[in-house]
Amino acid sequence: MTTAIRKSDRRVSPVFLGIAAVTAVAGWAVWTDFAASVGFAVFLFVTGGWITSLCLHEYAHARTALHSGDITIGAKGYLTLNPLKYTHALLSVVLPVIFVILGGIGLPGGAVFIERHRIRGRWKHSLISAAGPLTNVLFALACTAPFWLHALSGVPTAFRYALGFLALLQVTAAILNSLPIPGLDGYGVIEPWLSYKVRRQVEPFARYGLLAVFVLLFFIPQVNRAFFDTIDAILGALGVSDVDSYCGRNLFSFWTSRNEYYCGT
Repeated sequence: MTTAIRKSDRRVSPVFLGIAAVTAVAGWAVWTDFAASVGFAVFLFVTGGWITSLCLHEYAHARTALHSGDITIGAKGYLTLNPLKYTHALLSVVLPVIFVILGGIGLPGGAVFIERHRIRGRWKHSLISAAGPLTNVLFALACTAPFWLHALSGVPTAFRYALGFLALLQVTAAILNSLPIPGLDGYGVIEPWLSYKVRRQVEPFARYGLLAVFVLLFFIPQVNRAFFDTIDAILGALGVSDVDSYCGRNLFSFWTSRNEYYCGT
């Protein structure tokens, strides 16, 4: 099934490698306190890490689709991890980054176009949709590993806070994108199991799913409070305190009055 995929279709994009390099250098600057502004270095590290996770999120969708029967994935450039190859680059990269800057939440948008008619079996369709959020779960576990493994001895405070905030973004992305709302991956998981009539009735609302989530979170205080209480509980179970994520967000927002000294870094 993968024999139709050319080697160039699978080669990691220089764009992705550049993003990973910026993330690594920014992480080094935070760790060593080399940067003139710790907050700016945290911003680059977290933003780079977030975009990297977005690329991996969409790669997981594409790779699962490839092995499920859609051999057109390679020719579309989805296996190169290049965010510029996504069907909706604005929704896939720019908008999620804006969400992070404005509200401190991780919310992946729409991205890869999968030719679903090539795929047989409801379980395969569900797995393709689930692959993205599962990638965020794995990324969250990687970010929180130093916390739940109690391996933070010697880790610079600013770097710890940055990891805490990046973990928060991954947890919020995994939860929000798993909601059974049209347009999100959670709905994609259950859609194959719905009747044709229900799918046709829901289809017109898919384009508004992301907007609906945004409105609920930012304009209904009770929903916002309940959501972030849940996020704090999950992060707490993984060893990340609300101080870690809160101070990480403060450092990330270097352009505000909250600067790197606010949390004692």
